[in-house]
Amino acid sequence: MSALWRINLWVCGFFTLVTCACTALLLHQALADVERELQSAEAVVHYLSETAERDPASLQPGLTASLRHVRVHWLAPGETLQAPVPEGLDAWLGRLLFAEARRSAQVLDLPDGRRVSIAVDPRDEIDEVWDSLQQLLGLCALALALSLLTIRWAVRRGMGVLDELLRALQQVCAGQLNVRLRSEGSPEARQLALHFNRMTHALEQARTDNTQLTQTLMAVQEQERNHLAQTLHDDLGQYLAGIRAQAFLLRLVTDQPHLLARTVGQLEDHCEHLQQGFRALVHDLYPVALQHLPVAEAFAMLVTQWQASHGIDCQLRVSADLPALPGASKTHLYRLLQEALTNIVRHADASQVRVRLQHRGSRLRLWVRDNGRGAQTPQRPGVGLYSMFERARCLGGELKILSHPGAGWALALNMPLEAL
Repeated sequence: MSALWRINLWVCGFFTLVTCACTALLLHQALADVERELQSAEAVVHYLSETAERDPASLQPGLTASLRHVRVHWLAPGETLQAPVPEGLDAWLGRLLFAEARRSAQVLDLPDGRRVSIAVDPRDEIDEVWDSLQQLLGLCALALALSLLTIRWAVRRGMGVLDELLRALQQVCAGQLNVRLRSEGSPEARQLALHFNRMTHALEQARTDNTQLTQTLMAVQEQERNHLAQTLHDDLGQYLAGIRAQAFLLRLVTDQPHLLARTVGQLEDHCEHLQQGFRALVHDLYPVALQHLPVAEAFAMLVTQWQASHGIDCQLRVSADLPALPGASKTHLYRLLQEALTNIVRHADASQVRVRLQHRGSRLRLWVRDNGRGAQTPQRPGVGLYSMFERARCLGGELKILSHPGAGWALALNMPLEAL
């Protein structure tokens, strides 16, 4: 069942209850009014009966023809009085209103030979109550019709906005994020169109950003693969080729102690360089120190190596009561700091960096700040910032990036320890 039909049913039910309540009040008031009118009419009937007995000439048909609530009927000689049997709605309303107020007619034989019947006549009251009831029902029916028409117009108008929104949402579900709603109509419709258009614009911008990020990630992945292949081929591969050649040379200089010792020394040097290259490669792929060292020592090692590699002063302060962290959380924190330091090298042009890792209550706070050139925020984040925001989300924390031109960059991560 549609919303319009449900609303119509509720309105009809409400009007039915109101109509029944008004009808009951009307009938209740009519009973009291009828009782008073009939008492007055009985007094008139009693007065006419006494007057007719004392002075029959004063009771003339012309005087009694227009009496209200009193029926005077002149009988012909030999005529008997027959009470009319009413039928239809009037009879039902009469029985309802006058069931306890029925009065039998009085038949008087006047001294001048005439016969007359005098009785209380409730038909005028029935007509009045029936007219009031018809007016009430007509007014309620008119109000119901106007209400239903108004509701239909309002709902149709509102449903038009919803239908347009539904069609737009279907287009969005189909991938058409460039759909927009028209900003017209009622204030609510304009607000709905405004927020929907903002949502679709944000979705379209997010899809564009995701496409660019995907392309950038694929390019970075290819660069990493090329770098790994180049490192294995040009650096480690050369050392392996030298080791192989020197091992073959050992067979030829076994009888020459001087050449044998020099070749063995070269083999040792090549193995040392090969081992260092493998260590550097493994460290780039995954910091093995995280498996064996706590967070404070792993951070200190990362800062020391970064400072030695780039020549930028970097000071690290870590709380003494830092709790132990799970492996995944340690990796996210380590990579987040590593990415922050990489961004400083690439974009900040800084000469000094401050890193703090503080434990306060049930929260852990990481703060990284440099004295570089800074920038006017906000800026569209790249792959590095996206990765940091994603790692902060995985840690259950909140990451803020602050910057002002000439005042450097500041990174603040605030995360709960219970989420780790």
